[in-house]
Amino acid sequence: MTSDNAPCIESVVLPVRPGHEAAFEAAFADAVPIIKRQKGFRSLRLSRCVERPNEYLLHVEWDSLADHTVGFRESDDYQCWRAALHHFYDPVPMVDHFQDVRAESHP
Repeated sequence: MTSDNAPCIESVVLPVRPGHEAAFEAAFADAVPIIKRQKGFRSLRLSRCVERPNEYLLHVEWDSLADHTVGFRESDDYQCWRAALHHFYDPVPMVDHFQDVRAESHP
C-alpha cells in the first residue's frame, strides 16, 4: 500500500535532443541547487544510458509525494528549473513516482 506522506522516488527518463548532451549536463549541474533547496528533498542521481547516450535517468528522493508534486511543482523555483532544462527534452518526459515495498522473508 502506498501513502502520499511516505518517502517516494521520482523516476524519469530524460530524452535529450541528440548533440545537446554536454550542454544539458552543464545546465543540469547549474540547476541542481534549485532542487536541493526544496522542502522534502533528500537526494538525486542522474545517470546516462550506455546504449542510448542521449537518454538520462533521473531519480530524486523526496520525503513525500506532495513535496514533489505540490511543493516543488507549484513553486517559482520549478519555473526556473523548467526554464533551465525542459528545452533539452524531446519528447517531453513522463514522470513516475515509486515507494518502497516492504518485503518480509518467510521461513
